[in-house]
Amino acid sequence: MGDVLLRAVRRAGDDEPVDVLVRSGRLAAVGSALPRVAGVEEVDGQGRFVVPGLWDQHTHLTQWALVRRRLDLSSATSAAHALTLVADRLAAAPPTGGAPLVGHGFRDGLWPDEPTVAALDAVAGDVPVVLVSGDLHCAWASSAGLRFLGARTVAGLLRESDWLPLQGRLEHLPDATVDALVGEALADAAARGVVGVVDVEIADNLAVWRRRATAGPVPVRVRAGVWQPYLDRVVREELSTGDPVAGAGSLVVQGPLKVIVDGSLNTRTAWCDEPYPGTADHGVLSVPSAELVPLLAHATRHGLQVAVHAIGDAAVRLALDAIATTGARGSVEHAQLVAADDVERFAALGVVASVQPAHLLDDRDVAARHWAGRTDRAFPYGALHRAGVQLAFGSDAPVAPLDPWLAIDAAVHRAAPGDAPFHAAQAVAADVALASSVDGEPLALRVGGPGDLVVLDDDPVALAAMPGGLVGIGVAGTMVAGRWAFRDGSL
Repeated sequence: MGDVLLRAVRRAGDDEPVDVLVRSGRLAAVGSALPRVAGVEEVDGQGRFVVPGLWDQHTHLTQWALVRRRLDLSSATSAAHALTLVADRLAAAPPTGGAPLVGHGFRDGLWPDEPTVAALDAVAGDVPVVLVSGDLHCAWASSAGLRFLGARTVAGLLRESDWLPLQGRLEHLPDATVDALVGEALADAAARGVVGVVDVEIADNLAVWRRRATAGPVPVRVRAGVWQPYLDRVVREELSTGDPVAGAGSLVVQGPLKVIVDGSLNTRTAWCDEPYPGTADHGVLSVPSAELVPLLAHATRHGLQVAVHAIGDAAVRLALDAIATTGARGSVEHAQLVAADDVERFAALGVVASVQPAHLLDDRDVAARHWAGRTDRAFPYGALHRAGVQLAFGSDAPVAPLDPWLAIDAAVHRAAPGDAPFHAAQAVAADVALASSVDGEPLALRVGGPGDLVVLDDDPVALAAMPGGLVGIGVAGTMVAGRWAFRDGSL
């Protein structure tokens, strides 16, 4: 825990300079001309702005750390285009030693042609190629890639339960290498003002994060989510959500139980009330109520909050039903399509809507096609906020970049710069978007709250008025528990 006295800083939306004192890792005082304190470092904020530290409430950190090593397919406008990108990479830098070529980021929801194994084989030959979709819910693999994964033979994409358990087989790197890449990713996050993340990587996160926290200091706070296959050990150790996993004072704590109820929009597996156009297919229900209710009840009895992935409106309703039945506490993750009655139920049940606003930038055209006639209630942040629902922003990295400013900008403007807003009635104000990114702390700075602060070159509330204004905002310093996780040379 650290002690710092920040001099001459301003709060978001306020031009009056104040001093901010952090003692023993907590926010101890905010006021004008605070007295010096012996042994406390004084830092001249030079009129910069200070806000509570930002959180990303939904990440897959190992996948995010690895994705920068993978072939970027996000620009592919068709299967044929993706194949050209694969062919170019294989020609320029073919993998060696039986390693796969791994790509990431394709979104086939609007493609005019179908991704098939045969077409990928024609390009890849005997090289194992595995291409992961932007939403992480499917993969396109060559025949050699399927053998590398130990997957069943398919003609097209591996989807949902055929794919999700195989993600960890893609790159067999030493733990130390992966941990170093994750450390770099977290350092980069701290440089963007992030003081904490929720990691719901599909892995034994208790073991993984205990190893990382024991090996050395973790730069930001981490809530390590648990999946059902690893739940028994968490219960045996009597770890509740929020308990340190590597000793007192650890920045790594036990996170929620993560459950995936349905699929995703781009993979056309989100479970919806209405079928996808031209089909009788309503999507995929991965965990029916008969399984979900006892699972949530078990977690709740043992002090764990829950994070229930539900994207389609039918899945959201099922998740809320299970939470109401069990008295579980926690969040519905994504909530991309929500019926009007269920917006009110979020509020009545005290369920957090853990959402990723940058997704609407990528998915608005896909939603218009596959959720035609329903997009007025897609990504319904405005309706949820007006109903009194707590919003918690994240990225779902690597589905979207681990960048809270991108998420805030998307929630406020509902569009990339230059585009028309996507259902502007579902936008939220800048102060709401900022508050949804700071883990429940008020923007006004709460004395007694955690000493997790971000020092900014400009007022984020003012920048938020302009589409794209927040993207690339200057972060001068990020403090976690009173210690600098990031500090540029100007502060």
